[in-house]
Amino acid sequence: MTKPYAQVLATFLSSLFLHMPGWALDFSDIAKEGELVFLEKHPEPNSYHYESRVFLTESSLQDGIVSLSTCHYQLDPIRKVVIAFNPGRLQSLAVESHSGIESIAQDEHSVTLSNVKRGAQICITLRSKALDSTAEKGVFKLQAGPLMRRYFDGYLPMSARLKVNWPAGLLQMKASDPIAQPGVAVHADPEGAEMLITFAGKFTGHFALQDRR
Repeated sequence: MTKPYAQVLATFLSSLFLHMPGWALDFSDIAKEGELVFLEKHPEPNSYHYESRVFLTESSLQDGIVSLSTCHYQLDPIRKVVIAFNPGRLQSLAVESHSGIESIAQDEHSVTLSNVKRGAQICITLRSKALDSTAEKGVFKLQAGPLMRRYFDGYLPMSARLKVNWPAGLLQMKASDPIAQPGVAVHADPEGAEMLITFAGKFTGHFALQDRR
């Protein structure tokens, strides 16, 4: 898999002072390193979740550049966390809104959050060379992830909504990875596609899109 459009590094940098979330989680809900478990039901539904929305245009099919809006909601309390993006793909980024975060430092390829309170949120917009052509004529791949909610040497459950939009008649969804299954819902219409996932572990996936022109 090629490098993703928004690579979140050290998404939740756990320390010895990071406590277990204040919801009814069992240690069996924590995925171990190397595990990815899709969950039909979220054991703590009011916890951290992630949303992204990608906007594709006809020019995206030529140069691979897309517009992207991402939001992190219900963040866990932590002293410092870095959201980093792939420097080989990123064209620009901007913090659009945030709350419950004492300070934010932005550089060319990352955003650093300091003294994050429980329930904080941040939304970031960017442009990135995220759409890849494939060996199959007229088929493009849009990467998703990696996404994770790190806790020491494991991963806590989280949910994500991944949405992509395009002008009617430009594209259609050919396939998705993962496919629909318990913990994964996939929807498509003439103007876009959406994946809703609940999982524990380190998630990567993609949409395969067919050119309809």
